[in-house]
Amino acid sequence: MGELVFEVTQEADGGLVAECLTESIFTQADNWEELRHNVKEAVEAFYFDRADRPAAIRLHFVRDEVLAAG
Repeated sequence: MGELVFEVTQEADGGLVAECLTESIFTQADNWEELRHNVKEAVEAFYFDRADRPAAIRLHFVRDEVLAAG
């Protein structure tokens, strides 16, 4: 497997949520460094007994912002 892609969003309280787009892997954290650690840990746990581990993990940060027009 090449890489896993996680969509990362920021919650209203400032926390971060990461959800894998192709596997059932989900985690959250209070900051970016903690999220990186939690994602790696979640991927290791998901693939603990499998040989098809990904070579890379991509964190894709998605940010929505609504601006007032005018």
